[in-house]
Amino acid sequence: MSFNPRRRVYLMRHGSVTYFDAAGKPVLPEMVPLNEQGRMQASAAGRVFADHGVRFDRVIVSGLPRTVETAARVLAETGQPIALEEWPDLVEIRGGKLAAIPDAELKEAFTGAFEGIAPEHKRFLGGESIGELMDRIHPAVDRLRADAEWDTVLLVLHGGVNRAILSYALSGQRLFMGNIAQTAGCINVLDVGQHPADWVVRVVNYSPPSLLQAESRGTTMEALFHQYRRSRGI
Repeated sequence: MSFNPRRRVYLMRHGSVTYFDAAGKPVLPEMVPLNEQGRMQASAAGRVFADHGVRFDRVIVSGLPRTVETAARVLAETGQPIALEEWPDLVEIRGGKLAAIPDAELKEAFTGAFEGIAPEHKRFLGGESIGELMDRIHPAVDRLRADAEWDTVLLVLHGGVNRAILSYALSGQRLFMGNIAQTAGCINVLDVGQHPADWVVRVVNYSPPSLLQAESRGTTMEALFHQYRRSRGI
C-alpha cells in the first residue's frame, strides 16, 4: 500500500511591535517595525528551527515590514539564503479610522472580533469584516496547497490572519475562531494532505521565549485597547 506523506506548514506570527507611543497615539500599522522584544522573539524562533534541523523550501510573508523582518531574522539563524515571497492578500485584517469610533464602542471595536466564534459581519476597528478577511485568506491557502512544488513552507503572518488559517484547518469550514491565542513571535505547526479536508494541527501558539506564557493572561487586543484609550483620556 502506497503512503503519501503530508507536507509541513510552519505558521508564525511576526514578533512584537509598538503600535502606540507613550501617549497612546497610533503608529502607522503598515510601517511599524519590530521592537527590541520582537527582534528577540524572531531570533529565538529561528534558533528553534535551527536546533531541530528544519529546512524550508519556501518562505512567505505578507509584505508588511514586521513580517519581513521576522522572517529575515529566522533565516539568519537557520542559515538559509531563501528569497522571501510577498503575498499581499495575507496582510493583517484591516482596521478603520480609530478617531471615528465613539468612546462607548471602542472596547468592542478592539476586542469583539477576537472573542469566541466571530460572526462574518463583525468588523475590526470599524474596518474590514471577518467575512472579508476570510474571502482573501481561504483562496490564498488553497492556492498554496495546490502548488505541489514544496514540502516544507514557513509563513510569517499576523494574529488575525493566523486565526483565520487555523480556524480553516481545524474546522474545514468558513469559520473564524477569534479566541485562538497568537502570541507575538509564536510558531504553529500544521500538516496538509492531498484532500482539502486533510489537515493535522500539531502545535498551536508555541512561544520559544515564554513556553508557559506566565507573564500575561490578557490578549494582544486588550492590551492595545488600554494603550490607545490613554490618548482619549478614558
